[in-house]
Amino acid sequence: MDDKFKKQLEENGADVDTTLKRFMGNDGIFMKFILKFLDDKNYAGLLENLEQKDYQAAFNSAHTLKGVTANLGLDPIRDVVSEMTELLRNHQEIDDAKVHELDGLKQQLIEKYDIFYKIIEENRP
Repeated sequence: MDDKFKKQLEENGADVDTTLKRFMGNDGIFMKFILKFLDDKNYAGLLENLEQKDYQAAFNSAHTLKGVTANLGLDPIRDVVSEMTELLRNHQEIDDAKVHELDGLKQQLIEKYDIFYKIIEENRP
């Protein structure tokens, strides 16, 4: 990973150093997995399931996306999707107030996701 890519990730809140330690300092493995993030379907699934008010499926997508972003050190995305996961955990109890809160979190998620998606895409080898 070059310094420009690392700096872009860190300036936007990613925890690159801890993530690299998780990958035993191997930049190649890190790059392999961060590039797979571009093809991960959980983000699109989460947005689609929220739109369809399928809160069980939205929870599943959010929970998986939380794990993916945690493993990659994409903390700003992980933080937002963690809040969404907790709201969706009791998906039978989604009321208007929770829907409103989910809508706000969805906008935050879209913003954070777009930032990291663009950074990763721009730095694809």
